[in-house]
Amino acid sequence: MIYNEAFTLSNGVKIPALGLGTWLMNDNEAAQAVRDAVSLGYRHIDTAQAYENERGVGEGIRTCKVKREDLFITTKVAAECKSYETAAASIEGSLSALGVDYIDLMIIHSPQPWMEVNQSDNRYYKENLEAWRALEDAYKAGKIKAIGVSNFLVDDLKNIINNCEIKPMVNQILCHISNTPLELIGFCKENGIQLEAYSPVAHGAVLGNEKIKAVADKYGVSIPQLCLKYDLQLGMVVIPKTANPAHMESNADLDFTISSDDMEMLKNIEHIRDYGAHSFFPVFGGKL
Repeated sequence: MIYNEAFTLSNGVKIPALGLGTWLMNDNEAAQAVRDAVSLGYRHIDTAQAYENERGVGEGIRTCKVKREDLFITTKVAAECKSYETAAASIEGSLSALGVDYIDLMIIHSPQPWMEVNQSDNRYYKENLEAWRALEDAYKAGKIKAIGVSNFLVDDLKNIINNCEIKPMVNQILCHISNTPLELIGFCKENGIQLEAYSPVAHGAVLGNEKIKAVADKYGVSIPQLCLKYDLQLGMVVIPKTANPAHMESNADLDFTISSDDMEMLKNIEHIRDYGAHSFFPVFGGKL
């Protein structure tokens, strides 16, 4: 069962292969989604300071009837926190909002502030090193069990790797059928960085793709199920977002294997360049 599958990070921490995304949920929705997901068997919950629902996720954690140590909670330092002081303060804020003694995984949400994503050539190399240093100190203090980044490209990662004390353990990126950044995936694997895929169903933009539907039909599964399995077979953690328990259950029903030939074909599906109404930012997929 996918609920029991996990990847092992470079520091030995195990991260569940399937997580629940909570983007666009308010506190009440997030709390109920956590309870519903955990009751089904989910143990990995993904939130962020930018989602403004950490308190709701924390309420779900406290009321889901599963021990805290049996859950894996991810949150993210806001993309605008580009100094040691603001990042360190945000880490304390997340601990307080979630109501937990430690966070399993905390990542820098984006190398650029959101207002500059895809709008600026400034990659904030120096500032990201300061934010990373705050994560390293929180990790060494036991407040965070694993640290990483999100939406970081190869040069962004090299900047951290070449100047850090502790290498990133995770890079959470937009990856789905019709948008598979193979160079970035290869670099992360070469450097022992576990990949996570957010928006694995492309914000819904692949649901009408006839080529993808034909492959899903071949395996007797839905397009979302095919998309999730695709990322998993690439070696990625998947964190589909839903507040619907039926969708949560369907997203975990992944007891099939995509053939190597079909994987290669899916890697080369025509690239989606414009998500239209599905996304704020074509490259990073919005504040995910």
